[in-house]
Amino acid sequence: MNENASPGLEKSLIYIRNLENCPPSYLNDPGRKDFFEIVWLQDEFPLHLAGDEEKSERGDWIYLIPPYRVHQLNKAGKNGILLSFKRDFLDDQDKEFYLDLFKIFNIQGEFSCLPLAVDSAAELNKIYPLLEEEYQTQSNSFLILKALLKVFLLKLIRIKEHVFTTHDVNQKRVYEFMLLLEENYQQERNAEFYAGELGLSAKRLNQILKSKLDKTVVQLIHDRVILEAKRQIIHSENTLKEIAYSLGFTDRPYFSRFFKKQAGVSPEEFQKQARIHMESLFNTLIE
Repeated sequence: MNENASPGLEKSLIYIRNLENCPPSYLNDPGRKDFFEIVWLQDEFPLHLAGDEEKSERGDWIYLIPPYRVHQLNKAGKNGILLSFKRDFLDDQDKEFYLDLFKIFNIQGEFSCLPLAVDSAAELNKIYPLLEEEYQTQSNSFLILKALLKVFLLKLIRIKEHVFTTHDVNQKRVYEFMLLLEENYQQERNAEFYAGELGLSAKRLNQILKSKLDKTVVQLIHDRVILEAKRQIIHSENTLKEIAYSLGFTDRPYFSRFFKKQAGVSPEEFQKQARIHMESLFNTLIE
């Protein structure tokens, strides 16, 4: 399974590059939306404080970016690595691992940023070279890559979190809900469906989500719909009408009203702002 030879991401399950060798074609590949992305900056200023270096310092930083998120990374000579992988590359039988993974990737947000202490970076550097070496091998092994990636991710989980989701039953339900939301938000947009899948009443599920995320089921569904709309506006060639239709809006004006109510600006204004942002700012993440 030599992923290096693949002309695009559609048939890839894992993708590893040094940032300085990451081709522009990766950023523009439509298949990129399906990948979890780990950007590990090494001896650099953080991306999310670009232009404000006096508030930060050089060091190692890890960005954890979930699939389908609206972001644009311009590595522009940065030192570090890019490690991307599809959910299909992991063992879907290990539910607890999935929940911890979704937690550290801040699956209900745009991305999470983790500053790495020297000892933490050293821990990851015990695993990453083995992963990269196997990836670069012409006849690399799917099983070895999968095992090494899981060890790398478990190290990240241990670095970022000291209390796992298993220690808090309601926190666990939050991430179970987020998993369901990712799979069903385009078809199912009522609280009763998600509550039923989790064996809860809609009222109880809303109570849990309000206590943990300060949002209701419907608010989180709306957030997810807007997130996908933003992603398509930035990363696809679809018209706003086509985007509205793909998200289940048969009435284009209703989609515009919905978008403005949730995002604070019209789809047209968001599209304009995003273009200006990407043309004028480097090494930033769009939120």
